Amino acid sequence: MPLIGLLRAFAILEGVSYLVLLLIAMPLKYWADMPMAVTVTGGMHGFLFIGFVILVAAVMMLKKWSFAWAIWATFLSFIPFGTFWLDKQLKHNKNGVPFL
Repeated sequence: MPLIGLLRAFAILEGVSYLVLLLIAMPLKYWADMPMAVTVTGGMHGFLFIGFVILVAAVMMLKKWSFAWAIWATFLSFIPFGTFWLDKQLKHNKNGVPFL
């Protein structure tokens, strides 16, 4: 799998894990007194987030894309649904030039 394809896959997985953490695990913790939901989901999300950031750095260096692009991509991971938008931008990036 090409590096950008791997980044896109991690972006989707990281985005889904973030939404599960926010919309399912957090309510279970605070409304149903099930803190284990956040422990498990948070651990998976943390792993995916670290992998995502490493892949952003790898793409930035190997493709010689700007540091501003890497900051933008990382920033989007903090916004719910942000990594889905990043995936759409990467998918439509046909000529290999970064969009930022």
